[in-house]
Amino acid sequence: MIWVEFIDSYKSYLTLEKSLSSNTVEAYLKDINKFTTFLKEIGFAGTPGKVTQDNIRSFIDLINEAGMSASSQARALSGIKSFFKYLLLQDDIEKDPSALIETPKIGRKLPVVLTPEEVEKLILAINIDSETGYRNRAILEVLYGGGTRVSELVNLRLTDVHFDEGFIKVQGKGNKERLIPMGKKAKDAIVAYLQNYRGTLKIGKNDENVLFLNRRGNKMTRVMIFTIIKDLATKIGLEKNISPHTFRHSFATHLIEGGADLRAIQDMLGHESITTTEVYTHLDKEFLKDTILRFHPRS
Repeated sequence: MIWVEFIDSYKSYLTLEKSLSSNTVEAYLKDINKFTTFLKEIGFAGTPGKVTQDNIRSFIDLINEAGMSASSQARALSGIKSFFKYLLLQDDIEKDPSALIETPKIGRKLPVVLTPEEVEKLILAINIDSETGYRNRAILEVLYGGGTRVSELVNLRLTDVHFDEGFIKVQGKGNKERLIPMGKKAKDAIVAYLQNYRGTLKIGKNDENVLFLNRRGNKMTRVMIFTIIKDLATKIGLEKNISPHTFRHSFATHLIEGGADLRAIQDMLGHESITTTEVYTHLDKEFLKDTILRFHPRS
């Protein structure tokens, strides 16, 4: 079964034409490799053009029986669909065997959200007199103040921070750039960090323009950000299971509750679809109830 050329071509397409991150590309390829392994195990020796709808259904049935969650099944099927759609566009196959296969139904799980008071407690729990206190406070202010992803945060550069204009330039998924407003607290925290901590470091080669640095003067990792937040949650006795992404969820939810426009929030979060942003409208029933009572003509 010779699939290597097809998969390599697909990988180049995702990387160069779709401009997807290396992590996203690897996730797609992982799903394709699982599927090709399954095909080998059932004795399939044909090219992608010989794959049938039944082959794909049998694969989905198998991973379902293995206990894979509906969301993981949906992701795997999405990867397979994307692969065959690409092959069809390239005229490598005459028919897409995945076209009529429905995605497993999954319930939308509402994200964990912090209250404004809990955010404040986490930030105040940072010991500003510690070696990394100024840095950690700036990190939380940027996560919460702009709804940035952790991957975006660790890749922020000094030249991305525009103090005079009050914006931070962020490079999001697919290398798409967007501007997010920088509030006073975030601005003050970044300035304090630059003056009291970053300026004291011996900065590593190639990291001179990186905003957030570790003790060795090198770019921070996503794992380090997770650890900082988990430690703070333990310190204040927070029972919620939180991560850096929780601050992004909280940012969006608190804007919705404050009456912000959904399209504006979509732009700030960098969501391609408004549907992704709409999940935050389900998080506060009192806000929705109040909105209906205030604006619906029958209320």
